[in-house]
Amino acid sequence: MDIEARTAAIWGAVVVSRIFTILAAALLVAAFALLVLPPDGMSLVQALAGMTQDAPEQFLEQLQHAVTASLGNFAWVKLLVPLLVRPVWLVPLALGLFSAGIAVSTLPPAESPRRTGRRL
Repeated sequence: MDIEARTAAIWGAVVVSRIFTILAAALLVAAFALLVLPPDGMSLVQALAGMTQDAPEQFLEQLQHAVTASLGNFAWVKLLVPLLVRPVWLVPLALGLFSAGIAVSTLPPAESPRRTGRRL
């Protein structure tokens, strides 16, 4: 691999790492804001229902119908319902930690210091 291709690969990895670092920072700030600002104990379904014009029960029924029609009853019962009863700040926190892990793992390896050939 020539030096130009290696340099391009390293810069590509640095760009990807920086993108995920910024995404992680934004998600962690959002998680903290969602922890501090809403009332205590607000679940994800309460927050989503609060953003719609419909009543919370009607929103939940529409969401259940859409998920079961497209993904099946298993996705609703085993995946989405446990997620909806969690605190509203948990989803951005988990995604932020996941993005931070990707940012750290995509960093190029650190180069060792170059030796000048002189020995002391």
